[in-house]
Amino acid sequence: MSQRDSGYERKERDLYETPSWVTEAVLPHLPGARLIWEPACGSGKMADVLATQFMIAATDIDKGADFLSPAMPTPPDCDAIVTNPPYEFATEFIERALRLMEAVNGSVAMLMRTDFDHAKSRSHLFRDCPAFAKKLVLTKRIMWFEPEPGAKGKSPSFNHAWFIWDWKHEGAPTLAYGP
Repeated sequence: MSQRDSGYERKERDLYETPSWVTEAVLPHLPGARLIWEPACGSGKMADVLATQFMIAATDIDKGADFLSPAMPTPPDCDAIVTNPPYEFATEFIERALRLMEAVNGSVAMLMRTDFDHAKSRSHLFRDCPAFAKKLVLTKRIMWFEPEPGAKGKSPSFNHAWFIWDWKHEGAPTLAYGP
């Protein structure tokens, strides 16, 4: 089955602001996190929700902080990285986040399309990664665009999940369901 076009123009740098309910869904799945780095924060919607329960460091490439740059330092005391990465660079975001968090026994949570873990080329991030701990499937589709006042919005076309890695995790990954 092919996926249909959303009918919307693609946003520059994949700047799709994450609705609050999506971030709220991952909060209970970040036990032990103290300082979370949100490295693709855009206007800060996700960081604002995370800040209700955690200390937050929020950066963005548009504010001069390129997460993928080797020169970009990790915030002091950071023990978790949580973001909705630009899809074009999702693999690179996950790989860098895992390297940074391995050094501190930390965790990583990335919001991706539900089938992101299906690719053989990404098995090193899932099947072959001892830190891969959980896939949190969202049972409601994310509406990335609000319709114009009085207009009927287009239906969302993709399913999403939070993929969670934890360097303290032992055993097989688990599957969970959110809203």
